[in-house]
Amino acid sequence: MTDHRPIDVALENRLMSHGIYVTECVPLSEDDGTIDEGGSADDLPDGTGLALEYETVSESSGVDSQEVGAVVRTLLDVAGERDWAPGRLEATSLTTDGTVRGRWHVERAWFDGLGLEIDDVEFSQRVLETIRTDAVHM
Repeated sequence: MTDHRPIDVALENRLMSHGIYVTECVPLSEDDGTIDEGGSADDLPDGTGLALEYETVSESSGVDSQEVGAVVRTLLDVAGERDWAPGRLEATSLTTDGTVRGRWHVERAWFDGLGLEIDDVEFSQRVLETIRTDAVHM
């Protein structure tokens, strides 16, 4: 069954089953990758990036591969159902009290190349290598 809700709502609804709760999901500007202050994640053109902020219930003090995998797989599932190609994904993981656990991202070129010149293992490795634990807010 296809979920016809806006992309941010579809992500939020599906990620809850993984203990991941979306707190913000906004488009990134195509020009410079900054947050598009007036944008919404309703119907997005191909290649639109997203800034995703989420809380997670986890005993781990930092971002782990399971949560990254859940977010990426869910985004790809939603994108596939909508025949939409995601752009860069900037993700910020928070504790339930709002403390930053870490940040990570996926380049648009990695999404575009997945299954073509980039296999699943290389894709995952690239994404996991972006995890950082700095406390700078987006």
